[in-house]
Amino acid sequence: MKSEERITDVQGEIAVRFPGVTEEREGIADHVPTLRVPATDVLGVLRYLKEEARPSYPMLYDLTAVDDRYRRSPEDFTVVYHLFSFDIASLIRVKVPLSGEFPHIPSAVPVWPAANWYEREVYDLFGIVFDGHPNLRRIIMPVTWKGHPLRKDHPARATEFADYELPEVKLEEELDAYTFNPEEWGMERESEDTDFMFLNMGPNHPGTHGLFRIVLQLDGEEILGAVPEIGYHHRGIEKMAERQTWHSFIPYASRTDYLGGVANDMAYVLSVEQVAGIDVPERAMVMRIMLAEMFRISSHLVWYGTFAQDLGALSPIFLMFGDREAVLDIIQAITGARMHPGWFRLGGTAMDLPKGWEPMVRDFIKEFRKHLDQYEKMVMRNSILKARTRGVGAYDAKTAIEWGVTGPGLRAAGYSWDFRKHMPYAGYDQFDFDIPVAQHGDCYDRGMVRIEELRQSVRIIEQCLNNMPSGPYKSDHPLTTPPRKERTMKDIETLINHFVGVTWGPVMPAGEAMIPTEATKGSNGYYVVSDGGIHSYRTRIRAPSFPHLQVLPLMSRGSYVSDMIAIIGSIDFVMGDVDR
Repeated sequence: MKSEERITDVQGEIAVRFPGVTEEREGIADHVPTLRVPATDVLGVLRYLKEEARPSYPMLYDLTAVDDRYRRSPEDFTVVYHLFSFDIASLIRVKVPLSGEFPHIPSAVPVWPAANWYEREVYDLFGIVFDGHPNLRRIIMPVTWKGHPLRKDHPARATEFADYELPEVKLEEELDAYTFNPEEWGMERESEDTDFMFLNMGPNHPGTHGLFRIVLQLDGEEILGAVPEIGYHHRGIEKMAERQTWHSFIPYASRTDYLGGVANDMAYVLSVEQVAGIDVPERAMVMRIMLAEMFRISSHLVWYGTFAQDLGALSPIFLMFGDREAVLDIIQAITGARMHPGWFRLGGTAMDLPKGWEPMVRDFIKEFRKHLDQYEKMVMRNSILKARTRGVGAYDAKTAIEWGVTGPGLRAAGYSWDFRKHMPYAGYDQFDFDIPVAQHGDCYDRGMVRIEELRQSVRIIEQCLNNMPSGPYKSDHPLTTPPRKERTMKDIETLINHFVGVTWGPVMPAGEAMIPTEATKGSNGYYVVSDGGIHSYRTRIRAPSFPHLQVLPLMSRGSYVSDMIAIIGSIDFVMGDVDR
């Protein structure tokens, strides 16, 4: 049975069980099956999709909300769930319309533990209350923050706020707000035979790889519990998307996972192009893939070197950063910049490949393959590193899916899944590469999977090098930004489109889309909603590091403080990707 027919059967069963559920079709540019579900039925529908439906949707891929009060909509807010089915490589979208200033909806934590942080985020940024949540409190914004920033009526610029003041009374309130109370997190201060110690790790600690605080509950050196605290890196990127044009937001995408570069841009431009109906030329697709894989190599090399450094090996990071410099030199030669080139455009890329790019890439591939063998012998075959990482921070594939883990973390647990291979986008179906898989899901296996991914990225880049198509590097679609220069001065329509696109920004048709991609840290997806204007009505960033970091307490329980350094390093997260 075809996947479309199986999805239709699922929708038919839902219609029988839950008569209040309707299907939404208008404006669904990505063709993802979309259900509108009353709040009273949402837990039943979610449980059915996860546990009983065939195909099943075992992963809560994302959970967010939209403030609908400022567009033509009968509801005030909509909570949006994206669930993922590995059986048919497909998303399903569940929308729950809500009314009222501070609406309520049942918590999905009893269905997915991963819903915990997502619901806290929606509560924090929108003010929507999730009844039954185990500890509903702010997660991104400071606990003393007033208002909910992703509401449309919340100020977006610093100039819209009053001057900041910090009198003595307010300072005391701020300090008191950050006093850790174990009881609020279900932790005990003592047992019958011992008093537990609570240790602050971070927010300024080299082992946390960014501003990130963990409060550890310890019995001696053993970790009994952990409370991660995020938000220190929050810059309001999703809020910024509502004030930038569709085109001018592209540089912000690179700066979420600030090591992933254009691999982040890929998720954004694909979703917007889906809404706009833009077909990308073949040459542009291959150029995009080549640059995305170069950034995968660059990002993985940062992980590789710092992972070894965290565990006491200092030499590898200097050698690996040398190779990373070589990658960034190639990226700079092609795009004009290094870490954040902003090179992707709606409809293609900013420019064509420069002369002389081929020998640079070919020389790097030749040398880098030799270096990878040396690095593996130096780091992963080291007996001390093996002792520090094997059996540490392990989880199985079922747990990984339950918590929304994607990318190397999922593959290290024995589940062979890669969005580039199983749900191909942007032309990846034309490339030959393997999916590295391990079995134990521990720190060591997460490392081995990434190392093999480096070799597979080299294979993909080599295929780009040997089979680069000819043709345009940008689409002729009128919403391509900016239009191709060679036509701007030849016909008035292109000139007008150029003028409008540069001054106002492209006017997108009303619609919504999300295209999941395989970014450097895991699956990245941008849920973009257009109301037919030059700005995004809602841009949601499904960042892989956010769910990955949520699993930290589960991974660390029963380990030791020294193990926490290995566990954090093996996750390979970026705090900008977590906090956005």
